[in-house]
Amino acid sequence: MREPDPAKRPLRVLVVDDEKNILTTLSMCLEGMGCAVTAVSSKESALSALRRQPFELAFVDLRLKDSSGLDLLPLLLKESPNLAAILITAYGTIETAVQAIKRGAMDFLPKPFTPAQIRHVVEQVVERQAMQRRVADLEEQLRNAVPEVELASVSPKMVAILDVISRAAQSDASVLLRGESGVGKGVLARTLHAHSARASQPFVMINCPTLSGDLLASELFGHARGAFTGAVRDQPGRVEAAQGGTLFLDEVSEIAPSLQAKLLRFLQEKEFERVGENQTRRADVRIVTATNRDLEEAVRRGRFREDLLFRLNVIELQIPPLRERPEDILPLCRHFLSFFQRTSGRPLLELSKAAESALLSYPWPGNIRELRNTIERASILWPAQIIEPEALPDRMVAHAQAGPSLGGNCSLEELEREHIRRVLLRCKTQEEAAAVLGIDSSTLWRKRRKTES
Repeated sequence: MREPDPAKRPLRVLVVDDEKNILTTLSMCLEGMGCAVTAVSSKESALSALRRQPFELAFVDLRLKDSSGLDLLPLLLKESPNLAAILITAYGTIETAVQAIKRGAMDFLPKPFTPAQIRHVVEQVVERQAMQRRVADLEEQLRNAVPEVELASVSPKMVAILDVISRAAQSDASVLLRGESGVGKGVLARTLHAHSARASQPFVMINCPTLSGDLLASELFGHARGAFTGAVRDQPGRVEAAQGGTLFLDEVSEIAPSLQAKLLRFLQEKEFERVGENQTRRADVRIVTATNRDLEEAVRRGRFREDLLFRLNVIELQIPPLRERPEDILPLCRHFLSFFQRTSGRPLLELSKAAESALLSYPWPGNIRELRNTIERASILWPAQIIEPEALPDRMVAHAQAGPSLGGNCSLEELEREHIRRVLLRCKTQEEAAAVLGIDSSTLWRKRRKTES
């Protein structure tokens, strides 16, 4: 039997209370709002109900005859990590509320409560579900529209990276991915999530530079109605949308200092407040971050918190640029050609030997993203099935013609001269270039002098 559309299905609510009057009135109130309610009066009945079917929301009384609601909360959340649990009690204190939040409750509701309060809770859960569905829909659209980078690699550097990713996926430790723009940090973050125990839960991404400080805080942690102009209703943030899963913060170096403190607190305590709201909330989310900036330099300049850096880089990976893994260039080209051939309906495209040579000789400053765009352009504009160098951007053709290439008609001296030139172009100092070439600075100086004379 086909599963009903989640957006059209009634919200499934579990009510756990040993007071018959509360059980009846709360159930009637929720049913009047269109919810599908299961009412039970004990710990075992609650766990049994949760094993029979999933629930999106649960109201749990603090004092049950056979248990404490505080003790029951972790058991319910273990069975259903995405369950929104609300603790209800006539004996509410700030200490009890804090304990409830720490044990995973979404909210704390003192008795006697009103239908308006119950409706507010239901609307919050419905909003959170809607956001999670939107995230899932966007992820599906992205998978269909954009070719994933082929992770299989023959580069020793990338093989080592993938091995660490595989092992890191088995933990919940924060991971920091470093590397130039376009090297595939986002793909590796998705791979980390896909191989983790959180794979069945959401993978949510925020591109930090696209939002200002206030907007990023709202996007990350959500906001309360009236928090700012245009905030006409309560809105959960990406942290809540990622409950049970992974939150990927791309270009984390661009987060404003004021928000860095809030992110640090969330990493340490798993606690946060929505913008414009004093209520403390909790979320079980793994944080993965990425940057193409020097965070240590940002720390020295006072632009990035050192304690936040220490929390983010529990596991740190430096992703090599494409020019340092040339053995992966042609396999990636074939992967992209296959994808664009399927989406365009064209016969399978191939690269000529001359085109392959041009692609291999180019330094790829834009890395895999630039390579992907180059192949897409060629697959759209080149009329023949065999792609020639003329199908590539002029800068690539000019670069291929400017100097010798591996396997080309050139001497070892010419090849060495060209290699030294390219290494010097991308290194900041002669000492750095000498280290890359595996020679000392004086030897490099002599070779440069010889080629310039």
